[in-house]
Amino acid sequence: MTVFFCDTDSELWYDKADELGLKNIILMPYTICGKEYFYDFGRNYDSKEFFRLMREGNIAITSALNPEDYKKYFEPYYQKGEDIFYVSFSSEMSGTFKYMDMAVKELSAKYPGVKFTRYDTKGISMGAGLSVIAAAKMFNAGKSVEEICAYLDHLIYKVNTFVIVDDLQYLKRGGRLSAMSALIGGILNIKPIIKLTKKGTLIPADKVPGRNKAIAKVTDQVLAEADMLDEYPIVVLHADCPSDAERIKEKLKAGLPQAEIWLQDIGPVIGAHCGPGTIGICFVGKERPDAPAAS
Repeated sequence: MTVFFCDTDSELWYDKADELGLKNIILMPYTICGKEYFYDFGRNYDSKEFFRLMREGNIAITSALNPEDYKKYFEPYYQKGEDIFYVSFSSEMSGTFKYMDMAVKELSAKYPGVKFTRYDTKGISMGAGLSVIAAAKMFNAGKSVEEICAYLDHLIYKVNTFVIVDDLQYLKRGGRLSAMSALIGGILNIKPIIKLTKKGTLIPADKVPGRNKAIAKVTDQVLAEADMLDEYPIVVLHADCPSDAERIKEKLKAGLPQAEIWLQDIGPVIGAHCGPGTIGICFVGKERPDAPAAS
């Protein structure tokens, strides 16, 4: 027997996770106002309060689980001799997987008959969540781990994530933007458009003057590139800016009337680094861009 695992950095909303029957969910930690929480797909997460605290100057951070945390999740299944299939967020986004590898190495030595498989979606937030949905549906239909991984190998690079950041100061605080770039961008009202790469990293793909222009540009790109709409939704995420999300949904629905469009709060994963006012759109479409070559 094989058990299916995912993690909350995929930011699937809890009702969707319930519909898929997801039970083995690794809760990823975040801290705000000095208190640590474990994200639970939004079940006990107050998005409005989280971003209110950030607007007041409180710094939110995400952190890694340690090997003992992973052992608590996995060892009960090792003890029962059940194989584990874990569909995860991008290895490029966190150092947590080196701790997971430590735990798995120890457990595999202790219980040598168990097979552990982790599939890296090379995504984050619903950029990973759409792949988790696909994998869970196939798993529930009785497909093998090998069949699911083969399908995901073709899907994941078509799962796109576009992010529009409203305030560059949050990227600066997280070390993802220099202080001078943040200052100049703020003065010029520049809104960076960030995209997920094939490698599983986030890169600034464009800089647009003004929030409305940035939203219009990203929405138009989704309209032009969205694909497989009979199988996958377009997910519009927002960090306490519901009116902008609704406006995007209306435009997408007008241009793609056959599409299923979900509106969803951004969780603390992207929210901690991008801040309130952030907009994200995740969808299946053209292949993601390559990551820039190291200089």
